[in-house]
Order: sequence, then structure tokens, then C-alpha cells
Amino acid sequence: MDRLGIEFLSVFDMPPVQFVGLAADLGCQHISIGLSQVGYNPHNYPKAVLRDDPALRREMVAAMRDRGVSISLGEGLAIRPGVAARDLAGDLELMCELGVKRINTISLDPDMGRTLDEFGKLAEMAAGAGVETTAEFAPGLTLDTLPKALAAVRHVNRPDFRLLIDTMHLGRTGSTAADLAAIDPALIGYVQLADAPLKPRFATYMEEAMYERMAPGDGELPLLEFLTILPRDRVISLEIPLRSEAEAGVGPHERLGRCVAAARELLAKRDSVAPAAR
Repeated sequence: MDRLGIEFLSVFDMPPVQFVGLAADLGCQHISIGLSQVGYNPHNYPKAVLRDDPALRREMVAAMRDRGVSISLGEGLAIRPGVAARDLAGDLELMCELGVKRINTISLDPDMGRTLDEFGKLAEMAAGAGVETTAEFAPGLTLDTLPKALAAVRHVNRPDFRLLIDTMHLGRTGSTAADLAAIDPALIGYVQLADAPLKPRFATYMEEAMYERMAPGDGELPLLEFLTILPRDRVISLEIPLRSEAEAGVGPHERLGRCVAAARELLAKRDSVAPAAR
């Protein structure tokens, strides 16, 4: 089965039904969604907010059924100072309405103990709805390295609470293929794929991560090494926002079509070699 997907960060506030069509047109069976918009709209799309619009949610479900696309990840469920897992119950319910079977969480709370407690509570809530949870690490988050994220997953200690591996975050936080190979594959639940240079190009990491990544092969990350080690039955979804191209008038089909083609070429290379010994 084709495991390639497109993350909603890549499409810059494209309306959800249109996003479903884009993924299907590019031969991708999976997308991620957030209930709010990113807040950057270079193509002047009409406003379309899933959280606020029950009719839009129904239209999206119908479009996914018609086009053979499913939601591989629900985003935006973040633990923050003053925001607990219980405060995310409404969003979790809306995710379930859309057919989401996996959510991703991050923490912006500097209190690591509280972060771990709330991760455990969120995972328990999600499991009660038949949904698994992944946790993401990135510079600037409470979990800002792979070792911290791995420790969090082990602390929560649930088979339905696993790591999300974003290849840009992985490479730019200094982790190597050897570090990845040392992890039990069962602890990895989801993969976001993007390339990047080894050194920053922007004033802040998050500006680069949110707006200007690179298609596979355009940067300097050892993506083939990473993919050879990562479990091959996980969804691999393209989180490749390309603001400069969007502002130059390059449309989403052309912009992301190039990324999908590059990803398929990379995956074909991975599939031509034996899986890495674990």
C-alpha cells in the first residue's frame, strides 16, 4: 500500500476539500489536518476553518470517501502553560468526527514533569476514542532533542503513544542515523519527510521549519540513511512548505508535485536496498 502523504503545513491554508483533491491528484492517500488555519495564505484562498464549520467537516469527510484519501495525522493538540489535556477534549472529538485515528502532540510548557503528566492524560483520552498519539520534538519545544522525546515516550509507557520523527528536526538537532538505529522501531509511529541545509538560513529555526523547507535531494540531510532505518510500514508524509515558491506564483500542484516525485525517487532507492539491521 502507498504510504505517502502530504502535511497540511505544506499547503498554506488551502481549504480542506481542495486539499483532499490535491493529494488525490498527486497520487497520495494520506493528509494531515489542523482544526485551525496556519495563518499564511499567499494564494488568497477563501477562509475555511474546520473547527468552526460542521458543514465543512461533512464536506471533507465526503470528499475523502470519494477520492480515496484519509487523514493520517491530526495536528494542533499542544500542551501549554495553562492548557491541559482535558482542555483538548473538544478538539479530539472533532478529530474523531473527521475520522482521525492518530493525533500528534507537542509541549510548549517548560515544566517537564507537567508535560509528561499531560502527555499521559492526553494519550489515555485519545485511546478511549480509539486514537493513537505521537509526540514530536523540535528546537524550541519542551522536547527539543530525540533523547528527550524518547525519554518521554518511555515515561508514558503506552503502546499507543509513540515518536513522530520529522527528518528536518532529526538532522538539525544533531541526531544521526546511528542514533535512529538504536531505537526500538515499535516506538516510532509516524514520519514527516523534508530536506534542509545543515546550517540555519533564517533568524529563527521555527520560521524556517514553518515556511521554507526543501524537497528531498535539494538539501543536505542524509535522508536515504534515515529512511533505510525507519520502519517501512509507517506513513511518510511530506512536510515541505515552500513560501518562496508560493510567493513567486508557483501553484500547489506544481510545487508539491515536484516534492512528491522527489520523495518517490528517494523511496525507490530505499526499497532497492535491504532494511538496515536492527
